[in-house]
Amino acid sequence: MTRSTGDQSAITINSAIANRVSTRSYDVQPVAAEAITSCLEAARLAPSACNAQPWHFVVVTDPETRDELARLSLAPGGVMNRFVAEAPVIVAVVAERPNITSQIGAALKNKPFYLIDIGIAAEHFCLQATELGLGTCMIGWFAERKVRRLLGIPRGRRTVLLITLGRPADGATSRTAPAAEKSGSPHTLSGTDTPRRRKPLAAIASSRRYGQAWAEGLR
Repeated sequence: MTRSTGDQSAITINSAIANRVSTRSYDVQPVAAEAITSCLEAARLAPSACNAQPWHFVVVTDPETRDELARLSLAPGGVMNRFVAEAPVIVAVVAERPNITSQIGAALKNKPFYLIDIGIAAEHFCLQATELGLGTCMIGWFAERKVRRLLGIPRGRRTVLLITLGRPADGATSRTAPAAEKSGSPHTLSGTDTPRRRKPLAAIASSRRYGQAWAEGLR
């Protein structure tokens, strides 16, 4: 992510995190190849357990395949995920087989390291898109087997996510928090004014022991 080095207009990691939203309405204009490559490069640089890099990104821009992916993303009833059809780019995130060290560690600790890795890489992709003024949405609901066949993904490989990518339609990135949350007010990241529906810090962090109230300045 770009940090400001004298140019006050440069986006910071803090503002990229705050401004990233799940975009569900897209402009029809195509996304430049350079922008897609930039997002892929950000994902490529993501950390992973034992440097396994267990991911592969299939970028789909042709209308026929996009339309079919959109159809395969619809939930029963055809209501959820209808916006996928608007996105000029859909990216399928495929789980590759991790290296042996990562596999052994995951088995010994009973933790799906590869899914953690893919989550990090996908967020890198989306934050880079935010920096470029693009919108994204990660989608977990789709007909996985049919997507695999459509995109020629080898047997034994799981398609973990679809990510829509495109320029948000007018007003699509606005986010309005409820007037009052259980905590009393919407929460924002430092230096931003973007309201988010998020739990307060006290609900998700502890000091020294689980459940012990979070204390700033902890040593």
